[in-house]
Amino acid sequence: MTLFRLEGKRALVTGGSRGIGLAAAHDLMRLGAQVTLAARGADALKTAANAIGARWVVADVSTPEGIQTALAAAGQVDILVSNAGGPPPALPSAVTEEAWLAGLNTTFLSTVRLAAAVLPGMRERRWGRIIAITSLTVGRPALNLPVSNAMRAAVTNHLKTLALEVAADGVTCNTVAPGYTATDRLRALHADPADAEKLTAKIPARRFGEPGEVGAAVAFLATREAAYITGQEILVDGGWSI
Repeated sequence: MTLFRLEGKRALVTGGSRGIGLAAAHDLMRLGAQVTLAARGADALKTAANAIGARWVVADVSTPEGIQTALAAAGQVDILVSNAGGPPPALPSAVTEEAWLAGLNTTFLSTVRLAAAVLPGMRERRWGRIIAITSLTVGRPALNLPVSNAMRAAVTNHLKTLALEVAADGVTCNTVAPGYTATDRLRALHADPADAEKLTAKIPARRFGEPGEVGAAVAFLATREAAYITGQEILVDGGWSI
């Protein structure tokens, strides 16, 4: 039996035009899955999809209408990778109600709605993978990321709870929590080289992670070999959480 293959499986990856989402999509395709990328920016999305040979659809999955657009383009979804861009930084006392509601829709409700939409088919086929990208801040909140801290923790606990319901149906629900990973967002948050150097000095691996290292964890969780792993938070953080 060939290990770690996904031929015949179809995946939808949101936030798939760059960074961790694109890396995860690339690895899923390398294992044989057919992948549809969804994101809001048409130009970056088209470029990314053409680079790896994936399908693509412009969709804002923070809205119910955008979710329907993404699902219509993807067709049958065996593997859902829910990946949302991080809410903007701010101190907790400075977060507006508008910002809380935006984070709720973009980071939390997008995963809830997507999972609810693909679950009936997965349960009927008795095979499915629901994987959400969260953050190490679920366990170690960052002062300047209060919306992300709260919403990604909510995603984590929702999928843990959902896993209890659907495990017997052959559907797994897991989260992958990246540590400090070399994405555009990390570069924006730590643009000062001295600041970045101080941060890497605190990481046991002494470097930032690469998007592909997180993508590989996502791809593994999608395989047949990971069928007994569910309700888990997989930290990919270079030892930060030890």
